Amino acid sequence: MKAPKFWQHDGLMARLLSPLSHGVTAAGRMRRAIKKTRRVKAPVLCVGNLVAGGAGKTPVAIAIADRLIARGATPHFLSRGYGGTITGPTRVDPTRHRAEHAGDEALLLARTAPCWIARHRPSGGAAAAHYGADVVVMDDGFQNPSLRKDLSVIVIDGRYGLGNRRVMPAGPLREPYADGIARADAAILLGEDEAGIREVLPSGLPVLHADIVPADTDHLTGKTVFAFAGIARPEKFYATLEAVGCTIAGTRSFADHHIFNPAQIGWLLDKAAMLDALPVTTEKDWVRLPDVVRDRFATLPITIRWRDDAALDALLDRLG
Repeated sequence: MKAPKFWQHDGLMARLLSPLSHGVTAAGRMRRAIKKTRRVKAPVLCVGNLVAGGAGKTPVAIAIADRLIARGATPHFLSRGYGGTITGPTRVDPTRHRAEHAGDEALLLARTAPCWIARHRPSGGAAAAHYGADVVVMDDGFQNPSLRKDLSVIVIDGRYGLGNRRVMPAGPLREPYADGIARADAAILLGEDEAGIREVLPSGLPVLHADIVPADTDHLTGKTVFAFAGIARPEKFYATLEAVGCTIAGTRSFADHHIFNPAQIGWLLDKAAMLDALPVTTEKDWVRLPDVVRDRFATLPITIRWRDDAALDALLDRLG
């Protein structure tokens, strides 16, 4: 789905839907109260968020795993495999699994470290620990109480923040802000704090600052491009292309995790040709394209740049 525009503002639609938000809140609190929590034989670091999609948790999870590897650890990822059919626990094989099976995020994670898909998170965490993980890095699952977390960090987009600060469907929050922030061990603020997040975060909560930056732009700088994306906030992708020196001849946005059918792929290629532009998309969208057409599309790789490496190391030291 695409995030409704009214999620950014506390207007009439948000107020009309707020009674439904009370039901979502009550259901989440009940689930956390009655659900049995299990431990696994490895520390669990959860990278989650408070809003529905678009905060940047997957690139943050990858960057944290990279840091753990540099410190001599053996992290494995744990993912629900959103958008895929695998229920798990299954280790992702990028040579065999496609986005329809594993989901796009799990395929990206598996490029960095072993990634396990499991709808039942404790089973996936146990499998990761059994096959050599000394740290389990959960991509998402902050609201899922089934697996005990040793360290939970929430990722917040500094521009979008918490939207209108209402719970779904009246706003983007997955749970009330106070409920979520009380379980967080740290926050990671991506980009400049345009939404004033620092003002509402608890004074004692560690806050790490980082930026999403392009990893490689030589193949795009100065090019005329036709950009498309099926992510929660495609405008961020388009703005980044402009920032690296692309001329955007046109754009096409799809719902988050959209699976492209042959007709849509043909239309995208035809549109780019008509505009005499290079078709470009995100890495997350690229892995959802069929293998036979991927080389016809360019991507904009991204990475996380930490503003204070020592602060990240201090946080990871808490894993023991």
